[in-house]
Parts: sequence; structure tokens; C-alpha cells
Amino acid sequence: QVQLVESGGGLVQAGGSLRLACVASGRTIDKYTVGWFRQPPGKERAFVAAIRWLGRTYYTDYTDSVKGRFTIFRDNAKNTVFLQMNSLKPEDTAVYYCAADPRGSIFNDAEYDFWGQGTQVTVSS
Repeated sequence: QVQLVESGGGLVQAGGSLRLACVASGRTIDKYTVGWFRQPPGKERAFVAAIRWLGRTYYTDYTDSVKGRFTIFRDNAKNTVFLQMNSLKPEDTAVYYCAADPRGSIFNDAEYDFWGQGTQVTVSS
């Protein structure tokens, strides 16, 4: 079992930055795929970013709306995956979740068995 705990959310003005952290316990996750998802108010949870181990290096994926603004990276010494969010927009407002070790597609939240509790990000205009 892997336990995940997110932190770093908060209230920020448009154009600001936040760094979310997803700290894992129970297992070392350096070879695990870890994804970030978000759920805006009244909407379904959607893929944001993921980081995968491909045998020699890590590979990152992003949804189009955050490319160039968000960066996913990991600190294996801390068993933690981060999501650096810059140039935030009001439409980034959501509860952000991290998830680990998908059984199939990294873009599909149903494929992930391990989830954190979520952290709220609110971007004011």
C-alpha cells in the first residue's frame, strides 16, 4: 500500500504561483508513475500532469491547458512529487489530487488505485 498526502494549496491572485507537494509513504515511489488531477467546482476530475519512469529517465506529460505554466518533478530522496504552478489563472481553481501507480492509461483517473485526500487551489481574478 502507498499512502499519499498533498499539501501546498491555497488562495493566490491570478498570475501568481503555488507549489503542490505529494508525499508518499509505505513504499518508495521512485519508479512509480505519479499523476496530478484536478476537480473544479461542479465538474469532473481531470488529468493535469504525470511523471513516468521509462527505464533510463523520467518522462512528463501535461494537459494542453497547463503546458508552459506547470511543471511536474520529483525529489526521490524525499519520496515526493511536486507540481510547480506558475502564471495561475482563475480557471485553475480546483481541488488538486495526486495519484500513483496506474494500471493502465496515465490519463484516466479510474486506472489509479492510490490517491491523496486533495488540496484546494483557489485563484482570484
